[in-house]
Order: sequence, then C-alpha cells, then structure tokens
Amino acid sequence: MNKEVALINNYARNSLSFTHGEGSWLYDAEGRRYLDSIAGIAVNALGHGHPVFTKAVSAQLSRLVHVSNLYTLPEQENLAQTLSQASGMNEAFFCNSGAESIEAAIKIARKFGHDNGKVEPVILVFTGGFHGRTMGALAATSNNTYQAPFGPMLSGFIRADYGNIEAVQKVFEDHTQICAVLVEPIQGEGGVVVPPAGFLSSLRKICKERNALLMLDEVQTGNGRTGEYFAYQHSKILPDVLSTAKGLGNGYPIGATLVAGLARGVIQPGNHGTTFGGSPLACAAASAVYQVLADENLVMNAAVRGEQLLNELNKGLQGCQVVNEIRGQGLLVGIELNKPCGELIEKAKELGVLINVAVQKVIRLAPPLTINSEEVDFLARIIIKLVRNFENEEK
Repeated sequence: MNKEVALINNYARNSLSFTHGEGSWLYDAEGRRYLDSIAGIAVNALGHGHPVFTKAVSAQLSRLVHVSNLYTLPEQENLAQTLSQASGMNEAFFCNSGAESIEAAIKIARKFGHDNGKVEPVILVFTGGFHGRTMGALAATSNNTYQAPFGPMLSGFIRADYGNIEAVQKVFEDHTQICAVLVEPIQGEGGVVVPPAGFLSSLRKICKERNALLMLDEVQTGNGRTGEYFAYQHSKILPDVLSTAKGLGNGYPIGATLVAGLARGVIQPGNHGTTFGGSPLACAAASAVYQVLADENLVMNAAVRGEQLLNELNKGLQGCQVVNEIRGQGLLVGIELNKPCGELIEKAKELGVLINVAVQKVIRLAPPLTINSEEVDFLARIIIKLVRNFENEEK
C-alpha cells in the first residue's frame, strides 16, 4: 500500500527521504549524504544530532513533558529570562509555531488600538511579506496565490511598499486608525530581500511619533540566523513586539511573542492562551539551543560564515549573466536569478546539496549555524557550479 494514500495532498514533496543526520549533513537509506543548506527551512540551528540538545531534551522527556499553563512552569520562566537577556525585550508568551506567534502579535496590536481609542484598528504590512498560513497571518501576507483560495481575508490590514519609508509616511497620513506596523527585518519567503539601510530605524521613529506598535516578524531571522541574536539588533533599535520560532527549538515546535515598550501590559489574564505552548519539554529544547548558541559562539559563527559564503558566491559568480543579485545577512543568503530556477533543486541534490527556491527564482540558503569553513567552501562551489551550468544552458 502506498503510504501517501492516507496523507492530504497539500505538499509537492521531493521523493528523497532520510534515515539520520549529523551536523550539517543528512543521510538517505543508501548511505548517500547531503549538505543541508535548508536546515528544515531555517529551523535546525544546531544542525542534526547535536549532543547537548539531544541530552537536554532526553533528560526533560524523562521528567515532565506537559502539565498546561494552569500551573507555574519554571522551565518557561527560565526560558523567558534567557530570551529577555538576548533580545532586550521584557516579557514572553510561548506558543507552538511562527504563525501562532504572529497571531498573538495581531491580537496585541488590535487590543492596543482599542485601548487607545481606535474603533477599527489597522495594521500596516508590506508588499512581499510572508507571515504564515493561519487566517490572521495569511491576511497579513502579501502573496495572493496563498490567499485566493481562502477569501474573504480578515480585514484590518493595509499595505505599503517594502523598504519605502516615504510610502509608510504617506499611509500613516492617510489612515488615522493604524495601531501597529508588522514587518520582517529581512523578507525570507519573499526571496531574502534586505531593506535599505535605515529602514527599520525610520520605522521605529515613525511608530513612536504616531503611538503605534513596531512589531517585528523574526520567525526566520531570529535566534542567531543573521549574525545577531535578532536581526533588528543590527539596526540598534528595540521593537514593541517580537515574534519568533523556527530556530528557537532546533526542530522541536515552539514559538514566542515577546513584548516591550508600548506593548507591555496590553494582554491581561483571559485575553489569550494556548494548551500546548511553553510546555516543559518545548522550553527545555529552546533553552538548550540558547545554551549552545552561547557556549559555541554560534551567533558570531553565523556572521563569519555568512560573510565567507557571500564573498565566495560574489567572486565565483562575478559576471554571470543569469544572476540579478546576491544578497543576505549572516547565514540567510539569496541568489536571485533572472528566470525561474526550480529545476536546480533536483540538480543540487544530485551534487550532494539540499537547496530551496523562493519566489520561483531565488536560491535560498539557510544552513545550520554550526556549519564550518570547509562546508561553506563546498556549498559555495556547488552553488557556483549549478548557476554557471544554468547560464551555459541558455547559450
């Protein structure tokens, strides 16, 4: 019997499957190994089979898995303190995914708006943005392909061009009900789009002037991915709301919504909740991630290896006619080509590398933060070979 008969057909799955992983590598049943430059879509920050992570999760599994948020959870309080120290934020709400962390942010924004006299509060979002597939997060997302089958969308969102601060100012001037701005510091699903210098700091200033929350979606960019614990730290600002997930649990499902500034105290008992969020096991997993990030200096490693990867790609693809742009920060890198390149996923697999393609024509690389110099060299060589071959096919 075909095992996939019992699965809803909502994924265009690759036929490849794996038996185990070690560090930056995954292995199939035939023993072939593949450099994992996707890391579970920017999730496996510590790579595969990290001993500290495995030990911590195993130990917690034997003690306590779940008791619910009806009780005080020391593991949750400890993780909240760790994230506060790393981020500069004040308080945390724990959930199970990035989309859930965005849903919490949307609720915080709307309640903040009502608390401040806005009858129909509106959240400003951006072209090219991706915030998740639940109905609130989907309404905030820019891609009509994701939205069209599920309309009508939740109201209360207005959109501006990403990176265009003049457009943001104009929207604020034209709409008095804006209560918050929701933005990705770097658009991941949108193709690893890096905004112009000063964009985030300008948003911070506008939000402060307009008594609106600045809410950052760091589901993909957080937890060391860009060479800081959180991408906004490159801009020396602090948001009011921070949503994160993915690398936070190294593969164990956990998300977090952190608050500071104007967002403190907005949510009160009974306003929001979750059954599974912030379980002892989930918090033990995330705490182990942050222990390893610190002990192995992986945030700095992401910065150094990311710079190495960008340098090697820029050098090896110099003058390549199919390359529009190479961009990114830390270990989140995109190579934008001038035409759809989904076929390169299979070709990369044949060469022993797992890649992802975003918005049809951007090769997205997000390897584990543990990746070493030799592995970066290998990854760059394969990508350069792929793109050069892709260029030659056009001639």
